[in-house]
Amino acid sequence: MFEYIEIFYNRRRLHSGVSYRTLAEARASMEGITMRSAA
Repeated sequence: MFEYIEIFYNRRRLHSGVSYRTLAEARASMEGITMRSAA
């Protein structure tokens, strides 16, 4: 259960505190990294 929440759910869930982006997108934005979307 922990792995599902940490690895899958939290990386896809949109967070209101970071302008409705995923945490990975917000972190990448702060670090100046360009994220690729899965096609």
